[in-house]
Amino acid sequence: MSFSVAIVGLPNVGKSTLFNALLQKQAALAANYPFATIEPNVGVVPVPDNNLIKLAEIVNTNRIIPSTVEFVDIAGLVKGASTGAGLGNKFLANVRETSIIAHVIRLFNDDNIIKEGSVDPVEDYQTIELELQLADLATLEKQTEPKGKKMPLEILRWQIIERWRTALNNGYSLRKVIDTDEELTLAKELSLLTAKAEIVVANVGDVDLTQAQEIKKNLAAQLNISPDKIIIISAKLEEELSSLSSNEKIEFLAEYGQSDVGLDAFIKLAYRTLKLQSFYTAGEKEVKAWTIPVGTTAQQAAGVIHTDFAKHFINAQVVDLNDFLSYKGWKTTKENGKVRQEGRDYQMQENDVVEFMVGK
Repeated sequence: MSFSVAIVGLPNVGKSTLFNALLQKQAALAANYPFATIEPNVGVVPVPDNNLIKLAEIVNTNRIIPSTVEFVDIAGLVKGASTGAGLGNKFLANVRETSIIAHVIRLFNDDNIIKEGSVDPVEDYQTIELELQLADLATLEKQTEPKGKKMPLEILRWQIIERWRTALNNGYSLRKVIDTDEELTLAKELSLLTAKAEIVVANVGDVDLTQAQEIKKNLAAQLNISPDKIIIISAKLEEELSSLSSNEKIEFLAEYGQSDVGLDAFIKLAYRTLKLQSFYTAGEKEVKAWTIPVGTTAQQAAGVIHTDFAKHFINAQVVDLNDFLSYKGWKTTKENGKVRQEGRDYQMQENDVVEFMVGK
């Protein structure tokens, strides 16, 4: 399954610096001029998960495989992108191929780095959001009203499209007006940009990290979005941290009054925004976190491991992670009645540890 996050924003807001930090190497060209990134850079990033280490210790394995999220560093969008300005058509096409949007806005001050757009980060956000809205409006304008004898589903589809056109013309992004799963399916079918869930990444200077909560609160009010969808981060600081050992990171962060790596919070938020969760398999061969959408059944989860597992599914032996850790493995969790047998329609839960029973 492919789950990807588009890192978007105006030129020189720190997108490629953030991407480099995510990959813990100089994977993208972070240059001091617009359009340093032309082709999108793609990186698969592990989801931070300390439970994997604990599980590995219990089952005595050195092989650990985490869940991952794909991040795509999109070249800087500019005003007029929806009509092709600054290679906008190409860049917007790259965004269409991703699952959610991480919108980077610049709050740091650096006279040595060219500033594209206004001096107001809220206005910068609105500039990009407007271009995405205009691109969606252009897509919807290409849709035609059904003629002749109309089927009920055709009528409903057209009513939805007309409602969306009105919303976009009134300055509303579609994520704020989509009400049903059917509408979300149609939005995906049409590759509508503003229907994608979003995260706002406020790229601040390192000295501003001490004011992170206040900055988040103010931004949430100005942008009219939930504070839970905002990450305050210093991309430059995170890039510097990426080359340090764990102990060095702790010491370095302490100098800025921080206890956690901002990238970890960003990756985890992206994972949640994608509506993903993990389940674990744990044995002597390896410990692995498997990525599935929330609501996945046991049979579907088995198919993520191998398609034959879904075809020949018998049941799932499931134990809660905390019980698995407390009782130190499969043998004692079974002896203490902590392992459940679940059928094909069981909805997988976050932190399930599983063994799938399959036939021949």
